[in-house]
Amino acid sequence: MAEIGKGVTAGKLALNVQKRLSRAQEKVLQKLGKADETRDAAFEELVANFTKQMNEGSKLQKDLKSYMAAVKAMHDASRRLQDCLADMYEPDWFGKEELDALVEDTDTLWLSFHQNLTDKSLLCMDTYLAQFPEIKSRIAKRERKLVDFDSARHHFASLQKGKKKDEAKIAKPAALLEMAAPSWAQGLISAHQVAQTNLSYNQAEEDLGRAQKIFEELNVELQDELPTLWDSRVGVYVSTFQSLAGHQESFHKEMSKLSQNLNDIMTKLEEQRQINEEANHSESTSPAPKSSVTNGSDAELPPGFLYKVKAVHEYTATDNDELELKVGDSVLVLAFDNPDEQDDGWLLGVKESHWFQKKDISAKGVFPENFTQKV
Repeated sequence: MAEIGKGVTAGKLALNVQKRLSRAQEKVLQKLGKADETRDAAFEELVANFTKQMNEGSKLQKDLKSYMAAVKAMHDASRRLQDCLADMYEPDWFGKEELDALVEDTDTLWLSFHQNLTDKSLLCMDTYLAQFPEIKSRIAKRERKLVDFDSARHHFASLQKGKKKDEAKIAKPAALLEMAAPSWAQGLISAHQVAQTNLSYNQAEEDLGRAQKIFEELNVELQDELPTLWDSRVGVYVSTFQSLAGHQESFHKEMSKLSQNLNDIMTKLEEQRQINEEANHSESTSPAPKSSVTNGSDAELPPGFLYKVKAVHEYTATDNDELELKVGDSVLVLAFDNPDEQDDGWLLGVKESHWFQKKDISAKGVFPENFTQKV
């Protein structure tokens, strides 16, 4: 069985070699103008469109992959930058928890953006281009089968001419043949020659029919498929770039929000720094307040003074007993006359500027403690 297999393989190999030689010979004859070549201008235009479409799609796929690589590089750079900020951000600085959450959200947003582009835009292009190699192979096969068809057509035409000449010769036997063979043998010779000619002619006709059938089947299939494939490029481009644009819009919109949050945190951190700096400067330059214990009066600080705070957020009063605050205001915190009147999270005080100008605590009011910072 193994020897038979080898024989079959060797036979196929020999047949393939013979086909290649025959095609090469036919192409040489066509280029030399000694054999006509079947041409189809309409199909050649379809092939030109196919080649253009395949090249454009491949370039788009390559550039899209480059864009994806750039997105990944930007993600990596953004993550390193955000992590650096988070590592340097000290725990007692304003918005430490908010910053940590923002760093995590930024990383998640980049990951989602990259994954969406991969799943939608790049996958669409990969699927689209996957069909081109098989169709390209069939176009090449059609080209080979066209050469086989032309070769079979030329061979058959050659035999047709030869058959007519042989029939003419057989109709008028040569003098030598008439002299060399008896009359009964001349009929046998003529019959044998006719049979041999007919056998070659019939075989060539069968080969021509088979080559024509194979070529036309491939030709018809491709003439149906190539225009459809050509038209499909518009939908693929629309789908790819709509998806790309949509994910870009969503990504930049969310990234804009995160960037604004980061800007707010940095702004408030700077405000905190300025407040601390002003407080330190005030403590270093202001004279020590007179003690109410030693002199029996409270000439510098209001009665009931406890400590001083700075406003770190603006607060708009909603009642006439509340104190309105602006960022940076210094407030002298006072003790409540009746401790039971103090609500949780609220303090009583008077603005330092008002007290030192007018020495009057009638402008005192309550305010939320978490809008200030003790100094």
